[in-house]
Amino acid sequence: MQKRSGLIVIFTLLFLSVQAQQTLNFPEVDKKSYDLYMNGNWKELIQYADEARQQGIDFFYLQARTGIAYYNLKRYRTAGRWFRKAWENDHSFEWLQEYMYYSLLFGGRESEAYKIAGNFSPALQEKIGFSSNGVTRAGVEIGYTFNSDLNALKRLNHGQLVNVGENYGEAFYLKNYHFESFDLSHRLAPWVSINHNFTYIGIMRDQIVDWSGRNSFPAKTSQYQYFLNPHAVIGNKWNISPSLSYIWGSYAYRYGAISGNRRFFGNAEISYNDFVFSMATWAHYGNFAPGAELNLANISNEPFRQYSGWITIYPFSNLSLYITPRIYLKHKQDQDIGYNAFGVSGGIQLGPVHFYGNYLNGEMENFIESAGYVVSNFPGISKEKFSGSIYFPTGKSYRFVFRYLTQDVTESYQVYTNYIKTDRLEYNYGKHTLTGGIIWSF
Repeated sequence: MQKRSGLIVIFTLLFLSVQAQQTLNFPEVDKKSYDLYMNGNWKELIQYADEARQQGIDFFYLQARTGIAYYNLKRYRTAGRWFRKAWENDHSFEWLQEYMYYSLLFGGRESEAYKIAGNFSPALQEKIGFSSNGVTRAGVEIGYTFNSDLNALKRLNHGQLVNVGENYGEAFYLKNYHFESFDLSHRLAPWVSINHNFTYIGIMRDQIVDWSGRNSFPAKTSQYQYFLNPHAVIGNKWNISPSLSYIWGSYAYRYGAISGNRRFFGNAEISYNDFVFSMATWAHYGNFAPGAELNLANISNEPFRQYSGWITIYPFSNLSLYITPRIYLKHKQDQDIGYNAFGVSGGIQLGPVHFYGNYLNGEMENFIESAGYVVSNFPGISKEKFSGSIYFPTGKSYRFVFRYLTQDVTESYQVYTNYIKTDRLEYNYGKHTLTGGIIWSF
């Protein structure tokens, strides 16, 4: 009899426990979630809304309040998901549209924010400062690069090290270069934008020739680059971005020649053209954004394809911290596709100041970054590259940017016998770049 009584008590307690978990109803959830919202109890509101949904209770205002709770906790990417759920149920509330716009904007989904803003009323568009077309951004950046090992390289006698003798030995030591860059972005429609960039690079090298003694000449390269990059948002989260980078320029140098018994140096100037076509695509899923890119290039008359894939992780559901590991593959015309490089980039937001860093490691020769915006088409191979940028605003429409880049470079001292390349000797140096610029937002 005691066993039976004990079992009855246990089943009764279980029944009451289950009943207690199922006591929530729509009016109660609506009232309590509203009270939590009014009191700013954001974490408790999120927990309570989860409990309600576990019992099958969900509605427009619960979704909107959940989004507002995450928004006030600065978890913008999660907030945007709940605002979109509420918005899909009712498009009429401008306060909800504004919340959804800023949650996308602050969550690193700028292009998608602009797309939905195209459906806002003129009054709301004016309030948030949105224009469906026209110029959106312009920027100017200048930079200077120098070879920190130039003097050490010039003190070395590569001709003696490789025993050049009566042959012709030659090296081009990077001295420095400067560049000037202009960016312009404009919007064709709320979901379509186009970015343009024009860059000039002036490169100075010391040409060292071991031939009838040691000779030194200045060698100059002038290079121009035009970059065209449309960007479109398809659906709610799919981004597609083709781009074209066209590079042209010329380099001047001295060459050795023989006339009878006389040796002399003449002047030469060579023109060149390179191009890169890229196609990138990515999408946003919660706190993750995977993507892939294909580059079709012809650099120094060498056609090749470069592939890359990445995933951006937002651990706090906002831009306060994000990290992007990325892998690069390369396929040359006479080789199979293979590993090229690995990179890790990321950003940190501290108040109004944004820090961004990027590290690359691999065999980077004719290497393509940022969908062809950066093309390393200079001689040599780099195995490591680090860059850091700092952005800080001044006023409502301007941002300053400063960058520092450093990388190792390996080039070769070449030996020629009767105009045929017969030997080489590698040398290494460090390359450092400092840049500064300003960005205008319209």
